[in-house]
Amino acid sequence: MRLTKLVPAVLSFLLVPPVWGRVFLRWSLEAVPAAERLGVRDLVISWDPAKLDLFRNAARQGYRVYAQTDPGQVAAVARSAAKARITGVLINPGDSSRTSIAGGMRRLRATYPALDFLVLNPGAVQPKMRGTMVLNRNGVLQATSPTAQPWIDTNLALVRLDQALFPGQLPVYSFSWDLSGAAKEAGPDLADYALATAEAGAFGSAVLLSLHEPLARGLADNEASAWSLWREEREYLRFYSGRGRRPAEPAVAVIADDDPASFEPINLLVRHNVAVRVFSPPRVSGVELAKYPVVVALASPTPSQVRILADRARNGGTVVVLNLNKASYPWQSSPASQNNGTSVSFQPGTGKVIELLQPISDPESFAQDIRALIPDNKLGLSLWNALTVIGVMYNGQTENIVELLNYAADPLDVQVRVKGTYTSVKLETPEHGCCVLLKPSAEDGFTEFAVPSLYISGRLHLIRKARR
Repeated sequence: MRLTKLVPAVLSFLLVPPVWGRVFLRWSLEAVPAAERLGVRDLVISWDPAKLDLFRNAARQGYRVYAQTDPGQVAAVARSAAKARITGVLINPGDSSRTSIAGGMRRLRATYPALDFLVLNPGAVQPKMRGTMVLNRNGVLQATSPTAQPWIDTNLALVRLDQALFPGQLPVYSFSWDLSGAAKEAGPDLADYALATAEAGAFGSAVLLSLHEPLARGLADNEASAWSLWREEREYLRFYSGRGRRPAEPAVAVIADDDPASFEPINLLVRHNVAVRVFSPPRVSGVELAKYPVVVALASPTPSQVRILADRARNGGTVVVLNLNKASYPWQSSPASQNNGTSVSFQPGTGKVIELLQPISDPESFAQDIRALIPDNKLGLSLWNALTVIGVMYNGQTENIVELLNYAADPLDVQVRVKGTYTSVKLETPEHGCCVLLKPSAEDGFTEFAVPSLYISGRLHLIRKARR
């Protein structure tokens, strides 16, 4: 291979930042257990000048202490950081747009380089499985059968959008526990804490967890029963505290802005294990999009982006464009075919452009249609018998990694197919450690194997045969 071809590929790999997961714990009690014992390093305390002793005590216990505040109080908190031994500031935007805070964040980081400034996304959902999915078909809400298609609440789409809209910043999100009936008094199960921790670790993001008050008080008062319950969560905290990894390059690029209408299509794509990389419109480039066989434009393209999309289609890519206003585009002069009045396809060059003429009212069908457009040899990861499982793939120097999450929290046998030939596949889990050797079968450039009894989460180590 020529050096001129090798260098751009290497640079592209190096420019993809490594990702890692973190758990932030919200705390309000005066007594704080030692960080080493609790298994959490990042503690979040709501800012109040009267709580300076609590901030300092938490720092003495070994925590990186973050002060949570609103945009109007950030400067005051930053000025008091040294006195309170604060590591960073977590900004809850409230009614403000998070994108409007970005400019102020750059100035704060320049003024206070020793402080870590993060913006919270409070709009996450509790990770869990639901029994029913509700679809909007032509303005009519329809509920699916619980047995036909289990529905899961996942935050992967939220993370992917945050990574696109706020590049260079660790996505930090929070949610409220969805408790009803007896669970309001008993609090979340330990499996709920474990799944939330595993999700943040598997997605390379950070979650701000709130402890049920009786559990928090039990830990603070050193009650044996509370620490016994916390033991399982500690195993998950330990399991997902490793170093950063580089995400594998997906087959689908999605162009989306900070529009709520973009969320559900992306959510359904990742829900169906269609790996995506989201680009905000200002960061779209022809060099980047050339790496993806399928490009989906959910945001209206600018004239320069239209030229990029047309060039991608002429060179063999499949481009899907939301064209609700019936705009004129250069590829419309090429051969076209209509599909029930809801979409029209054009064939410029060796590729294809599909214009969607109506809003995406059924994201479920949209996700399945996009998956069908991906060439089989470009599917990096496929799962079978896994309606409640999401997988995320990462590239490493000596091995590739697949993180698996089972939102049903019931043991499940999962069939996995990954692109590439691997001679060794190992399964590591928070409950049983490392590792169980699996039996891979390689054929036509893919490797298949079965994962037995996946409970909440697991990590697959994919190892290729060593080269001379």
